[in-house]
Amino acid sequence: MDRRHFVKIASLFGMTSVINPTARAESPADPAGASKASAEQHHLEAMQRYDDLTGGAKLKIGMLLYPGMFLLDLAGPLAVFEALMNRDIHLLWKNLDPVGNENPAQRALIPVTPTTRFADCPDDLDVLFVPGGVPGTLTMMEDPEVLAFLAAQGKSARFVTSVCTGSLILGAAGLLNGYRATSHWVTRDVLAELGALPTAGRIVVDRNRVTGGGVTAGIDFALRIVALLRGDAYAQAVQLYLEYDPEPPFNAGSPEKAPRKVRLFLEDMFAGMRETARATAIRAFGRLG
Repeated sequence: MDRRHFVKIASLFGMTSVINPTARAESPADPAGASKASAEQHHLEAMQRYDDLTGGAKLKIGMLLYPGMFLLDLAGPLAVFEALMNRDIHLLWKNLDPVGNENPAQRALIPVTPTTRFADCPDDLDVLFVPGGVPGTLTMMEDPEVLAFLAAQGKSARFVTSVCTGSLILGAAGLLNGYRATSHWVTRDVLAELGALPTAGRIVVDRNRVTGGGVTAGIDFALRIVALLRGDAYAQAVQLYLEYDPEPPFNAGSPEKAPRKVRLFLEDMFAGMRETARATAIRAFGRLG
């Protein structure tokens, strides 16, 4: 493993504060420089000792962006995937314009800039990923360009995946017909209208389809993907690196655990959206047939 490769890897793990690839040769009289050189050498040797965890072919990960997506649906898995060594991550959209809210009149607080146009996406992705987010999901379920892109990529992708309502988009592209899958709990049963088999679970794996539940399930989902790609030990190392050890202040993160009043409030609030999603799914599946 050469210095350039180490610098790239170290930067992924926040090590840019202890190395400087453009610095002059360090002098023994420079204690700070000696410390940096020593740290670099130590990390090089450590990575070589654990090459069984970090080796393997370069991975290609494609993550769909779209207006109105839920940012955490993307950012959670992205944080996990960025911790993978020897990978390329493509943030995919029709063009390279920043992606924000579906309604352009609403200012996007954190717009996301695509890195790769659909037309330039590799055709042999290891992971094809779709985030959720309403109302953007409903629009994407009827966007011919998006659905055609996903259908084409889904034929060759090693894993076809989603988080939250992103599974509805996969279903609308014909990629979940006959597969067990999950979604946000509000829309999980809508998957049946797309030929999928709605399945309760924070992560559902059916052959090469891997779907996650709502929003925060994205971190759990991505760790499962890392385990499938690189093994359990590496996924555990990523989990520890991210210090992902959640202790929520309330035990209300699922409809089974939440107080009845809280559940009824959300069910009532999202009743219209749920029925709109169902009607959209019926139209999408009809076009597939």
